[in-house]
Amino acid sequence: MVNCYGLVTVKNKPVPLKSIAVEVSVQGHVATVSSTLQYENQEENPLEAIFVFPLPGEAAVCRFRTKIGQTEVVAEVQEKQKQYDDLLSSGQQAFLLEESDESPDVFKLSVGSLPPGEKASVSLDYVTELAVQADDGLRLCLPAVLNPRYQPQDSGSGGSALVSSVPTGSVPYSLSLSARVSSLHPICRVESNCPLDPLNYLNTEKTQATVSLAAGHQFDRDVELLLYYQDTHQPTAIVEAAQASAKPGSLMGDPVVMLSLYPEFPNDVMSSMTSLGEFLFVVDRSGSMSCPMHNGSVAQDRIGSARDTLLLLLKSLPMGCYFNIIGFGSRYESFFPKSVEYSQKTMDEALQKVKAMRADLGGTEILQPLKHIYSQPCLPDQPRQLFLFTDGEVGNTKEVLGLVKANAGSHRCFSFGIGEGASSALISGVAKQGGGHSQFITGQDRMQPKVMQSLRFALQPAVVNISVKWNVPKGVSVTSLSPPIRVLFQGQRALLYAQLTGKSSGDTEGSVTVKYSLAEQPVENQLSFSLKLTVHRLGARTLIRSLEMEERQGGGKKKGVQEKVVELSVQSGVSSVFTAFIAVHKVDGEAVQGPMLRRQVPTPSVKQRRRCKEMILCRYYVNIVTVLTICCPVPSDLDCPATASNPVKDPLLQLISLQKASGSWVLEAALAEVLGKTEEEVAKPKPAPVDQEVWATVLALVWLYGFKMEAQEEWQFLAMKAVSWIQAQKAASVSECVQAGNILLGCQVQKDTLGL
Repeated sequence: MVNCYGLVTVKNKPVPLKSIAVEVSVQGHVATVSSTLQYENQEENPLEAIFVFPLPGEAAVCRFRTKIGQTEVVAEVQEKQKQYDDLLSSGQQAFLLEESDESPDVFKLSVGSLPPGEKASVSLDYVTELAVQADDGLRLCLPAVLNPRYQPQDSGSGGSALVSSVPTGSVPYSLSLSARVSSLHPICRVESNCPLDPLNYLNTEKTQATVSLAAGHQFDRDVELLLYYQDTHQPTAIVEAAQASAKPGSLMGDPVVMLSLYPEFPNDVMSSMTSLGEFLFVVDRSGSMSCPMHNGSVAQDRIGSARDTLLLLLKSLPMGCYFNIIGFGSRYESFFPKSVEYSQKTMDEALQKVKAMRADLGGTEILQPLKHIYSQPCLPDQPRQLFLFTDGEVGNTKEVLGLVKANAGSHRCFSFGIGEGASSALISGVAKQGGGHSQFITGQDRMQPKVMQSLRFALQPAVVNISVKWNVPKGVSVTSLSPPIRVLFQGQRALLYAQLTGKSSGDTEGSVTVKYSLAEQPVENQLSFSLKLTVHRLGARTLIRSLEMEERQGGGKKKGVQEKVVELSVQSGVSSVFTAFIAVHKVDGEAVQGPMLRRQVPTPSVKQRRRCKEMILCRYYVNIVTVLTICCPVPSDLDCPATASNPVKDPLLQLISLQKASGSWVLEAALAEVLGKTEEEVAKPKPAPVDQEVWATVLALVWLYGFKMEAQEEWQFLAMKAVSWIQAQKAASVSECVQAGNILLGCQVQKDTLGL
């Protein structure tokens, strides 16, 4: 692949950002983010500047304004390009904010003619849903830096605006961030991967609070906020009133209701597992997977963490299922020609291949391996479930999501974003379109517990047969803005939007009845709604995204879809692929004249990438770019050198590696070493009538429950398999085994605790 990159100006000097200010307003599960970026043209000539702004994939851009000198311009959504080109050609200052054709989490801003010596600011507001995390926290991520966008060789998109990364200390701008949080339920705490000032509660009920980013932030990573509320599983239904200035019957002229579903699963449901399924583990093996997991002094590389995770997954699969592992980069490789039945033989063969797995497949191209997977026939009575692991970006996110959605009826997708800057549009979008669940592994997070939680979702019963019935006063009708919900897992939340049209002369209250099945048991909830929240634009965003997907799948030939998207976008002020924020003005009645130049702003590199600085590192981020005049080959992906030494092997992983596919352990020297004993010390206290394999398996369970309870989420499926195996042996003296195991290992684990 060849891309243009470089900086060329009359004086060969950068035009750096001066400051970035972010204000966040969180209301329940929704956040409104307002960001303002200040910069200055220090050249003697006008510039045509391109501004690339990364956003969460689920964001709805709802406000855009610019200020040059003393003149402020507020933009409106219009059909793009033609209006902008006409205005720019007449010499007027024009502003165009449009969504990237390849990915919905990158917006491009053509600032147009920026006069010499002028200070300028760009302000952008967007509203977004907050993602639910494994521990019930709500995640808001402000993308400070995105990983390199890799453009597949056959995409034909040509060159694009890129930004050269520079050391953090050289970045001449600052960041400030403040957040105000409001909730129907008390706010327990707010956490971040960056230092925060103390949480400040604004009322005695603790339903309102403020928090700010602490001073001294280096701006070298994604800024992430995690919010925790009480009673998080309580469903809610809230309404935003119509805008008085909007026409009744239009989206903005009618009330919009948002329904939040976050069901809590009973313990008996969570403890049940299926033994059926085809599990495909699709693992990124591009060069950047050799980079460390975090910035700490002792950090495992990403591919090493992926290997450990695959060990856990392979040991946790139930007997009778099918599986395969596919590695991808610029090309893809499968462990087996097709999925194989899970057995001791196939597990051992796969584990040998996992040990040899390296980050050596070049760039990041997900589309082709997905096409290959979807072309393979599904196995009868074995539901196919994909686990996708990646740390990077792709240049064709929308095409990938369209493919996932088209195959969602037969393939469920779980996705995992590894490291700082993994694309939220790709990771969240794959899970959403594929009816699965997404997880982000950032900072010093461990990959294993998050992945095992998703495996639990895949093996457990899910909420199905979901129906929603709106109960509204006479004279009022309901139009759904969201596609139907097919499935919900433990720990997964869904938001539904609906437009309320018409008027009622009497009752102003409404309600919604939600029915679903869980473990073949019917569940029903009825909620009334009378509250207000900023949900119109999220409802519009949901419908626009659905229509855009329909347009792409129809090859752009489906009549009326583009027109409907444009109408909704202009009406709601939410941008789409067919519209953009456009504004124009003249300076003192005279059009700005002079040759146009493009400039590029340097941005900070992530610390973990500094080892890779000998490579050509290109990053998308908030930037103003210059004319790209140097063309040369760019590496297919960011290849980081392997970490100097691997961390000491975790005893837990050593124990797991010794378990057989059936769930049992063998009495051997390697097991004794993990238990901290000699082989003789382990064998001697075995009750006489007990088989050695049963004794070894009981010892492994006692050790897990006695010493590794903090990691139970990682080994719970292995333990369940072990218990099932012991019970199938109909072994005598199990109680005596547990007692002897406790004495040997110095534990006090009860037989009932083990599930025996």
